[in-house]
Amino acid sequence: MLKDYNRILVTGGAGFLGGHLVDALISLDKEVVIFDNLSAEPHRDSLLGAKLAKGDVRIPRQVIQATKGVDLIFHLAANANGTISVDDPRFDFETNAVGTFNVLDAALHARVKKLVYVSSASVYGRPQYFPIDEKHPTKPFIPYGASKLAGEIYCNSFFKTYNLPAVIARPFCVYGPGENPKLALVEVTRYLRWHLNKKPIRIVGDIDRKTRDFVHVNDIIEGLLLIVDKAPAGEVFNVGSGKEVSMRELTKIISSVTGRSAVLNVIPEIKEDTYRLVSDISKLKALGYAPKTSLVEGVKQLVKELGESPEMPRGATVFKKGQKGEIQGSGGL
Repeated sequence: MLKDYNRILVTGGAGFLGGHLVDALISLDKEVVIFDNLSAEPHRDSLLGAKLAKGDVRIPRQVIQATKGVDLIFHLAANANGTISVDDPRFDFETNAVGTFNVLDAALHARVKKLVYVSSASVYGRPQYFPIDEKHPTKPFIPYGASKLAGEIYCNSFFKTYNLPAVIARPFCVYGPGENPKLALVEVTRYLRWHLNKKPIRIVGDIDRKTRDFVHVNDIIEGLLLIVDKAPAGEVFNVGSGKEVSMRELTKIISSVTGRSAVLNVIPEIKEDTYRLVSDISKLKALGYAPKTSLVEGVKQLVKELGESPEMPRGATVFKKGQKGEIQGSGGL
């Protein structure tokens, strides 16, 4: 139970998802330590009520220092951008795979009571059946998915070999307030930023056949806290909405919420991620998980947060070396 943990370490706690998690833990009167290299613009609120241990998960001694006296670890520190993993796979591997090993090793020596590893639905690769349950084959097709899966494999090996109580969470397409437009590639907020600036929405892939499971960040946080409370060590859990939405449906929601028809710029020739992606969340639901924020409500919240002319999205969605993606003038990789 969460009440059994007094000092909690959140690696990557200054980032988008980590920042929301830290906020939730502080609201529960927990002592929180953030371990983050602050390479991206931090989620500011989370820095106010927590202790900051600045460091890099690639450096073992820094991770060991941060874990001293910790009861529980949420491991979120990672490169979460697939395009960066294509451009610089060594950085992605060292941050995600080696970094996770360093956190597990430090957790073992610190004798933590539980570790929650936040992986990704990217480990599944191209889905073979729908909805995707936790037994679905894991065959990632970009380095990001491979590095996150490597972290999962190490979590399982440390649990089996050393009895380190690790649990794995696989979030699907997370969106919500506070996303970094320089890094975030999930379509909901990217599309909104273009639309609110009265620019065409740039859509990679088939607008109807490409579907996603968009899950609000608040629901992800609920799922992670539930995993701490009720999930046994050694298990894997999907954390999604369980709802399948096509890119066309998403643009219709954006048009409806804003009261202005979206202008679309479809780039169908990039086909690598044109597939159905929807989670089977039965396993987490059995523990009491119940997503609360609908996509319509989530878009309404984001419209209020972003305002009329938010910062434009940066970076292109790229799956192969040489692709230019959807950002005009980006030059690709």
